[in-house]
Amino acid sequence: MAVISELIRSEADGTISFGDYSLQTKAKLDNFEHEGDIYKVKTFQEITKLERNGMFVYESVPGTAVSNLNVTDTGITFGVEGTEDAQITLELEAETEYEITIDGVNAGCMKTNLGGKLSLSVELENQDQVKVAVVKKN
Repeated sequence: MAVISELIRSEADGTISFGDYSLQTKAKLDNFEHEGDIYKVKTFQEITKLERNGMFVYESVPGTAVSNLNVTDTGITFGVEGTEDAQITLELEAETEYEITIDGVNAGCMKTNLGGKLSLSVELENQDQVKVAVVKKN
């Protein structure tokens, strides 16, 4: 499994990768600049959290490593890995329906709440990496 030892990094394809679920104590990195946005990451074995420009983007309990996070107007895609199943919360558009796909399997539709939060569970135990796509329904 590949943790992100530098806590957060820019990838060649314009996405970002972040998180280190192997840490015993909390680690954070502020003021990471990527494509004009400022990111903050907090991560360790119990939780991984990402903020962009002071706004919530991603949180997992327990901690995870996220690769190639790509946030667009129509949704969010990323790969995630960890030592055990994780509850992931994402900040998206408020009161909007999204199609969720986990490792190529349609996991159904979910609607965000008034605050735009969407929570999903991902089975990570005994997996290398799980691909997640959350795409706005038309």
